[in-house]
Amino acid sequence: MNPALLSPEIQQFIHEHLHDDLAKLLLKYKEVEGIPFAEIIEQIEAKIRCYKKLPTWFSCKNIYFPNKLNIEQTSSEQTATYKASLIKGSSMIDLTGGFGVDCYAFSKQFQKVTHCEIAEKLSSIVAHNYKVLGIKNITTVNEDGISFLQNNQQTYDWIYIDPSRRNDLKGKVFLLEDCLPDVVTHKETLFKFADNILIKTSPLLDITNGLRALENVKEVHVVAVNNEVKELLWVLDKNLKTENICVKTVNLKKQEIETFDFYLSEEKEQTIDFSLPKKYLYEPNAAILKAGGFLSIASKYKIEKLQQHSHLYTSNELISFPGRRFSIEKVLPYTKKIIKKELNLKKANVTTRNFPESVATIRKKLTLADGGTDFLFLTTVFTGKKAVIHCKKA
Repeated sequence: MNPALLSPEIQQFIHEHLHDDLAKLLLKYKEVEGIPFAEIIEQIEAKIRCYKKLPTWFSCKNIYFPNKLNIEQTSSEQTATYKASLIKGSSMIDLTGGFGVDCYAFSKQFQKVTHCEIAEKLSSIVAHNYKVLGIKNITTVNEDGISFLQNNQQTYDWIYIDPSRRNDLKGKVFLLEDCLPDVVTHKETLFKFADNILIKTSPLLDITNGLRALENVKEVHVVAVNNEVKELLWVLDKNLKTENICVKTVNLKKQEIETFDFYLSEEKEQTIDFSLPKKYLYEPNAAILKAGGFLSIASKYKIEKLQQHSHLYTSNELISFPGRRFSIEKVLPYTKKIIKKELNLKKANVTTRNFPESVATIRKKLTLADGGTDFLFLTTVFTGKKAVIHCKKA
């Protein structure tokens, strides 16, 4: 940390230039108040990224920001708050603390929280920010989290861990065993210090593989923000080994929160009906699609599926639904001539589900611009035929 960045003059400079062209600023300044401008621009870039993602940090005076990569990798306040709502107790430890957003949320649910961060600079930044934010029940530790556990032999109500999702070659990984730290290898060690573990992973991780590797899973939470899946959360119980795992999906939207829960064992046993498109069309939100609750959603809402692999649903009565709802205008066979003649659209929102051609190919073929109030779903129905469903939002 460079304490000079927290001087009133530099803080005011940062505030005044948040909306400026940063490339032009770099050309204009070499230093400000004796501080290399590269350090100041780093603060500006990181703070800008916090505007929507971390509003508490953005709006608080004298916050010290790490580089923008740390901000990109951290949880948003929205998802951190959701995580904290899942657990509570007397004490918990975050083994991979990072910028400390999750611990900030956990501190409202636990009497004592320990934040472990192996990077010395980041650890000191977090300690400073907690002081500025007025948080008194978090202890920051500049040490590898697992080593800290083993050296101190202290037990906790909960352990939280967010393993790194990149290997040494900086490529994306898809197995828990390839992440750092390796929670699969260290699981039994972790259970010596807490009966409950909460793990955050990338949404790229395959849920089936994760369940197979972890075994003690009580719940899996698929968390989306505005219909984009951001993270998977795995709730582990030391004393639990069951196949009846609950999958909880949540889509955190601006005006509402969509939730849908189902049990994996029941998903396999559901019997549903298939149908051609009726009056209304439903597309589950991204969290449900990631979770794979394709039969359970149809069963719960008593709607029919267009085809086994299409993941679109239909009904004659409009219902409340965790996803997008559309009124169906027309259903057409997928032929360029018929579509152009019947619809005569210049632009439309195009979605494909279980369809052999890409959206880009379809747009080019039909000379369609993006946007507008018309929606086209190109899919395969249960008869095996390709169909174009023209819709408006319901």
